[in-house]
Amino acid sequence: MLKTPSGGARPGAAAAASRLMSIGTVLNVLRDEFPDITISKIRFLESEGLVEPQRTPSGYRKFSAQDVERLGHVLRMQRDHYLPLKVIREHLDAMERGEAAPLPTLCRQRDGEPVLEPVEGPTAARIGRAELLVAAGIGERELEEWESYGLIAPLPDGAYDAEAVTVASLVAELGRFGIEPRHLRVMKAAADREAGLVDQVVAPLRRHRNPQTRAHAEARARELAGLTVKLHSALVQTALGVRLP
Repeated sequence: MLKTPSGGARPGAAAAASRLMSIGTVLNVLRDEFPDITISKIRFLESEGLVEPQRTPSGYRKFSAQDVERLGHVLRMQRDHYLPLKVIREHLDAMERGEAAPLPTLCRQRDGEPVLEPVEGPTAARIGRAELLVAAGIGERELEEWESYGLIAPLPDGAYDAEAVTVASLVAELGRFGIEPRHLRVMKAAADREAGLVDQVVAPLRRHRNPQTRAHAEARARELAGLTVKLHSALVQTALGVRLP
């Protein structure tokens, strides 16, 4: 608890403490915008120094509204700009110090090596192979192995969808627990079946001649994707007999 110089509780400290959120509550808040977010991902971002929640005497994490806002910034910069976590952390720290910090993005030099340059606007939702390796912090051999199992696949022009960064980061994180890429083929197969089910629902809307109806199809697909992710998470927890905090 925050103390005044005289040793008493600072006014409003108790109220501020009551507004702190558990990691489960933070997960629910973020899932509206980031359907694929997991508690493991939040813990990983904490271990990388992207957020520093408070701890109760029993060790439970407690997040402030500022912590949740910072997590949202981190996830958007990963999703929209494919930046390494080290670069995101430095950028946010500079902003909190009140320094001018243009948002960098990955680009290519003439020799093909990825470098960081400041930009004003967002980048396209595609990423090159070299940028993917840098953003996910992996090597060529790892990417080739993951591609062989179908976990990541390039687009026809050789680029990658923005979600490839998220997939690569999660595969790497699972690897820390001894779960190898070959073990994840069952997850990929399940995801493909779930995607097929969603596609069946929205396919008639996507083929409609009205542009507004086609736009509605994309919104419906995102909504259904979020629901399938939540259902999948609930089913796994039920099967394991665990409840995430």
